[in-house]
Amino acid sequence: MAKKVTTKKPMFGNNRPFSLKTSRKIQKPNLQTVTVNGEKVKMSAREAKRFKKTEEVA
Repeated sequence: MAKKVTTKKPMFGNNRPFSLKTSRKIQKPNLQTVTVNGEKVKMSAREAKRFKKTEEVA
């Protein structure tokens, strides 16, 4: 089981069509399972991309 490393949470809002009938929507973060130092962790795709970039430089 991968540990959850990120602190990101779902965003909430309203769907507002032309008729103005409101319904709730949820936008979940894009969580990916990444191996870091032989350990599987869950982080967002943006964090994983940034982590991979800094890892290549070092």
